[in-house]
Amino acid sequence: MITNQPLEQRFELRNFTLDSGEQLHDGWLSYLQIGELDANASNLILLPTYYGGTHEGILPWIGAHSPLNPEHYCVVIPNLIGNGVSVSPSNASNPQAGADFPAISLYDNVRAQKRLLESRFCDAAPALVMGWSMGGMQALHWGALYPDRVQRLLSICATARCWPHNQIFLAGVKAALTCDASWQSGHYQSPPTAGLKAFGRVYAGWAYSQAFFRKQLHRDLGLETLQDVLDYWEDDHLQQDANNLLCVLDSWQRADISQLPGFAGDLDKALGTIQAPSIIMPSTTDLYFTAEDAAWETKRMHNAELRPLVSDWGHVAGAPGRSPVDHPQIMAACADLLRRTGPAS
Repeated sequence: MITNQPLEQRFELRNFTLDSGEQLHDGWLSYLQIGELDANASNLILLPTYYGGTHEGILPWIGAHSPLNPEHYCVVIPNLIGNGVSVSPSNASNPQAGADFPAISLYDNVRAQKRLLESRFCDAAPALVMGWSMGGMQALHWGALYPDRVQRLLSICATARCWPHNQIFLAGVKAALTCDASWQSGHYQSPPTAGLKAFGRVYAGWAYSQAFFRKQLHRDLGLETLQDVLDYWEDDHLQQDANNLLCVLDSWQRADISQLPGFAGDLDKALGTIQAPSIIMPSTTDLYFTAEDAAWETKRMHNAELRPLVSDWGHVAGAPGRSPVDHPQIMAACADLLRRTGPAS
């Protein structure tokens, strides 16, 4: 019998050789499964997580109301390494705990996810890999690494590499956190609360667009004033571990599919390798995953459509269930893709 009950599980990576050559000791992926794999292993949907979020943040995309209906699909949501649910600086065992946690690339994450599918899901060729922000970056990495396996691809408010202006943005929020005297190069004895608050405040100014604030769209989120917005972002980041935040930030900042094996820095070649029918959905007001960068990449993909979200919500336009205007457009794109035939079908 098909079950729709979410099932959080843990997949042991054990001693996992990283892109850097270092060993990740006693590592694991935490993932959520909703629905069951069919007899042909043809109905698996992969939804990688985004920066600062876990599998719980993806749930608004899934359900009987959605194209991602677990009555029909086996939905798998793997948590990013470093996000506090999968193995991370905050929960790793010595000698890799805290500031001593190794650098993790998106390549490492995608290879770990592939190992998960091989072990637990009959090495299913994903019917769709879909993600927002860093989830979208992972989807594009999947498309380039496994072009004969990925059937369809939906990347929302993301690019295949971290472009220079995006890197500068990340360097700024990192500086806000690490300027806290209690940071101690990651060897803090208590959370660097001033740095976490500063990180959240700086990030709040980048996550949305200028028009979002001018039109007071924050009220749609139950945040009546600008101070409410700042308080919300401070409180959210005070719930996070600082080393975790910077571990995943480093994965994001260094992301670049042209650095994957076989591409030798050739971004055109890496993008051209992606064969899956794809929809690329940037937000027209995204301040760091810009629509221009996404459009440049889409032109170099053979089977991709650029379908921008014309939105005042900035980067958050693509967040699952967040914008009442943009969410239905994302779901429509998802339904459209699932009607298409994948390259290996």
